Parts: sequence; structure tokens; C-alpha cells
Amino acid sequence: MKLLVQRVSKASVEVQAEKIASINKGVLVFVGFDRDDNYQKLKSLTDKLLNYKIFNDSKGKVSMSLIETNNDVLIVPQVTLSVGTKKGTKPSFSRAAGPEAGNQLFDDFQKLIEEKYKKPALGIFGADMSVSLVNEGPITFWFES
Repeated sequence: MKLLVQRVSKASVEVQAEKIASINKGVLVFVGFDRDDNYQKLKSLTDKLLNYKIFNDSKGKVSMSLIETNNDVLIVPQVTLSVGTKKGTKPSFSRAAGPEAGNQLFDDFQKLIEEKYKKPALGIFGADMSVSLVNEGPITFWFES
């Protein structure tokens, strides 16, 4: 499981020129799933995401988490985070979870965020999406299990 987390002042997702999700201050989370991912890995990275120090405190120090700030979350599935790029010039999808497993993992990840934090805004698994964002900082983190 891989998360590319960007601190944003706003972000949105469109499918077929229709806005399906948007947030204000918070994080845009691109998530990719590997073949060996499981519920335990989801739980572990969910806890890390929710408690990781991403936001500035009143002194301008990066020392506050999503839980501490109650900021928004937008989750966008992105299979290309799990592709292999070491060999050649064509991406290898052999490490990525298959569509059915990936969709289930995406649903489970969304449910865990909702149970432990609040309802996130969501992209659509398998859709061709257009993502807009204003990255603040810029602050971007990479997590993987």
C-alpha cells in the first residue's frame, strides 16, 4: 500500500467534466494498492495518516495532525503508485492489486478513515479522473507499508 499525501488549501476531482468531490483545507491522498496488501496494512497506514504531523501550529511549526486539526480528506485511488518502473520504459503492473482486490481495499480504506476520523471525500476507483489541487507549503509525504 502506498500513500502520496499532499497538504492542500483546496482540491477537487472531476469525472467526465463533472465535479464529484472537493475539499478545502486538508490533505489530498493518492492511494495505490499492492498484491500483498491486507486489512492489517490498511489499519496501520490509516493510523499513521491520521496522526502524522502535517499541519502548522500557531507558531508556524509543522506539528499538528488531521485528528488535531479536523481538516478535510480527499482520497483518490491511483493504481500507478504500485507499478514497477525499474526496468525498461513501460510500466509494469505486476505488483499492483488486481481490480477487484484493489476496489475492495479502497472501500475498506475509506471505511477505516470514516470510523476513526470522519467521512472523506472520494474519487472513483477505476474512473478516468481529473484532479485539481493547491498544494500548501508545498508539503508532500510518501507512506508505504
